[in-house]
Amino acid sequence: MVLVLSYPKIFHTYDSAGVLFAHRLEIPVGIITGESTNIVKSRADKLKGDYLFQGVANKLKVTSELCKLLEISLDDVAYIGDDLNDLELLQAVGISAAPASAPQYIRDAVKIKLFRRGGEGAFREFVELIIKNAGLNLPI
Repeated sequence: MVLVLSYPKIFHTYDSAGVLFAHRLEIPVGIITGESTNIVKSRADKLKGDYLFQGVANKLKVTSELCKLLEISLDDVAYIGDDLNDLELLQAVGISAAPASAPQYIRDAVKIKLFRRGGEGAFREFVELIIKNAGLNLPI
């Protein structure tokens, strides 16, 4: 499995625990965004993400290439996204989620509808739900 998130415009320090939990379970974390900024690079470095893809127009294509590299399928991808440019990938992955701040048509397209808004700890909520649904304990 790999966890991939669409990078939010704002972020919450709470989300860093989601990355920590994933890494303790040996699950790589990727960030994919249409933007290309030093702020995103800096945040990805601080979070210790395993993969960073910036300036991406076709998120499904890039994620499919990552899957080939990792020798997994899209069914092994957990993805959280919140807008139109995420929709195709959200519909293709094994586990999809949208934060509470996503438009309703995006939330309608995903398997997991989160309670937290993007940039307010939604990624951590997503990771904790995946761990719980897998019958595992949080690796604290």
